Amino acid sequence: MSRKLIILGSGGYGRTVYDVAEQLGYSITILDDSDKGHPLDSFSHYISDDTQFIPAFGNNEFRLGWLERIEKAGGKPATLVHPSAYISPRAHVFEGCVVLPGAIINAGTRIGKGCIINLGATVDHDVIIEDGVHLCIRCIIKGDNRISRCEKIEAGEIIERATRK
Repeated sequence: MSRKLIILGSGGYGRTVYDVAEQLGYSITILDDSDKGHPLDSFSHYISDDTQFIPAFGNNEFRLGWLERIEKAGGKPATLVHPSAYISPRAHVFEGCVVLPGAIINAGTRIGKGCIINLGATVDHDVIIEDGVHLCIRCIIKGDNRISRCEKIEAGEIIERATRK
């Protein structure tokens, strides 16, 4: 069965998602309202057993809204993990997430739906990342923390161990 991916959004994050998906061997279609022939609202026409969807919007709430809309329509969200990322077999990454090159997700960690784990981000043990979070480039989340829904942790930011519950 072929692996088809529908990327919703063609901005900077959409282009990043495209790059990862291409490396993972997907056949890709992009939907964006700037393309009159492929607007976002046409996504339901692509729902099939061999097709997955990824909303590629930098706005966390907007991205989660589209993920929910896709699921309600019966579409299957994709989870994309770049081959150079490390995810512990004892971690869990939910649907609609993109884990970019060099990211590390350690044991006991839970990454909620629709999250962006950006280039080189490190998530240590036993961290809960709620839905829609964006961990920016090379940020570090030390162990035993909880990052709230749709929060954005900036590039290079360090969250010290057990400071967020």
